[in-house]
Amino acid sequence: MDNSAPSYQADALIAADIDAYLLQHQHKSLLRFITCGSVDDGKSTLIGRLLYDSKMIFEDQLAALEADSKRVGTQGQNIDFALLVDGLAAEREQGITIDVAYRFFATEKRKFIVADTPGHEQYTRNMVTGASTADLAIILIDARKGVLTQTRRHSYLAYLIGIRNIVLAVNKMDLIGYDQAKYDAIVADYAAFAKSIGIVSFTPMPISGFVGDNVTASSTNTPWYSGVPLIQHLETVELDVTSAGTKKFRMPVQWVNRPNLDFRGFAGLIASGSIRPGDAIRVLPSGKTSAITRIVTLDGDLETAVAGQSVTLCFADEIDCSRGDVITAADTPVQVADQFEATIVWMADEALLPGRPYWLKLGTQTVTATIHAPKYQVNVNTLEHTAAKTLELNGIGVANVTTDRPIPFEPYAENRTLGGFILIDKLSNATVAAGMLNFSLRRSQNVHWQALDVSRETHAGLKNQKPAVLWFTGLSGAGKSTIANLVEKRLVRMNRHTFLLDGDNVRHGLNKDLGFTQADRVENIRRIGEVAKLMTDAGLIVLTAFISPFRAERQMVRDMMAPGEFIEIFVDTPLADAEARDVKGLYKKARAGQLKNFTGIDSPYEPPTAAELRIDTMKMTPEEAADLIVETLIP
Repeated sequence: MDNSAPSYQADALIAADIDAYLLQHQHKSLLRFITCGSVDDGKSTLIGRLLYDSKMIFEDQLAALEADSKRVGTQGQNIDFALLVDGLAAEREQGITIDVAYRFFATEKRKFIVADTPGHEQYTRNMVTGASTADLAIILIDARKGVLTQTRRHSYLAYLIGIRNIVLAVNKMDLIGYDQAKYDAIVADYAAFAKSIGIVSFTPMPISGFVGDNVTASSTNTPWYSGVPLIQHLETVELDVTSAGTKKFRMPVQWVNRPNLDFRGFAGLIASGSIRPGDAIRVLPSGKTSAITRIVTLDGDLETAVAGQSVTLCFADEIDCSRGDVITAADTPVQVADQFEATIVWMADEALLPGRPYWLKLGTQTVTATIHAPKYQVNVNTLEHTAAKTLELNGIGVANVTTDRPIPFEPYAENRTLGGFILIDKLSNATVAAGMLNFSLRRSQNVHWQALDVSRETHAGLKNQKPAVLWFTGLSGAGKSTIANLVEKRLVRMNRHTFLLDGDNVRHGLNKDLGFTQADRVENIRRIGEVAKLMTDAGLIVLTAFISPFRAERQMVRDMMAPGEFIEIFVDTPLADAEARDVKGLYKKARAGQLKNFTGIDSPYEPPTAAELRIDTMKMTPEEAADLIVETLIP
């Protein structure tokens, strides 16, 4: 007798159930949300409770949690749910959240990715990181303490970053005896603040992350609360991607898909709207138009694609389109500009240096951008606009931004993908700021390049020479001006057309309004770079003698010039020897505290790492140095 058939049938049924479950799970919508608020408001505990109640903890994790709760927990012999999220040793020791912790869990109706963000002011940049991709923010408030400074700060940042679904979770209700009057007072206090920063609506609820009141089920301890539990609200709230599907079509191009000669498509994630074969499209910034012939995916062609889907689009015409371009509906294109007003959240320990070039990454495009001095800084506690020359760590300000070429964009309030950007330090590759484009400046539309009939090649040909910039850099007293002067005299004797820009001389006129702060030094070099570029356009050999202490600014000027025209000359003199010369008496004043921000004393000098020429003044006379430079320039 064969007893295996029932077993096979049971296995088949189990496999079918698993397949059905996985298919159902695959097509669940995904909600990204953050928990934020002040220190010890219970953010990590709430997430731990959500994970625990949604059965997302394995038995070995639960056993480890129970052991850790007894060893380092803060709840006596009870389970400390915060330990499920606080993974760093420093977090467990101090009972605080430092880094952003991401956790995944799911219910029958929806999948979730939650970011537990730190409450300390010094880790505000981590909170911004977690909020940048979130659809919803849970603002926690300790019912015993009410609305605090960090409550306001995180609420302002969440709203600034574009989160419109706000849940006000008044936590630790068990510690105030579920007092409705205190709860109502907190909600009223927060409502007044929320209205002042533009939050139109929010969803308040009384909870206890530790006990579980109103987290996954309604609590009998708050019979006066008629709202739904937190998890039910999270399961039913409308997603940003859902609303994005009703907007105009936009898709930044991630890469050009060209597997063979017979296929060419443009891949990317649809930021908003929907697209179908036959729809007319426009590619920006070029403005070229075509129509969609196919929507290609790994699982086959689609009849329609909507926001949130990654697809490859094929065009009816062979038009130029590459990474960083934006594909839009033909009749509703995005704007293209190179000057903007932006709101910037500074996230680096080093302050913003206005005028310094940074990488600006917006969508799939990366360009060089300079940030002008802030128009104002926002005090997130009072919402007052205060004057500021720069932005320090966690500072929020509004400033004009200029990019090195026009880029397609939309205001952040309309499209987070095409309006939100990050700034990256060009030398360290560290992300230093997050920003939101507010609008393009009118002058970016009114100022255009004028076509000129006489080219820079014609100017250089008339002078029978190749334009160049000889950029002398080094400490004050190193001998830059002396050597540059000798070089120019030699070039003039060779009938070369030259001009010497000296650091002291330009501060009598062009840069007389600038001081010697780091920001002013950056602007000083930027202006000199622009002047030097104009002079090379005129066909001249330009010599500049500036301390130019920062590598980033020297690189900025190099990037302005045509390839091979920028020659960096490092006049290398030890600080002790430069100070011993002290022809102008500047070192003496700096040592006496009479001259602030003096390079080498209380302001840094960053020596070149790959200069075309290094002049060791300890081994070479100024005349010998001049001869070497001329021979290098004109073999």
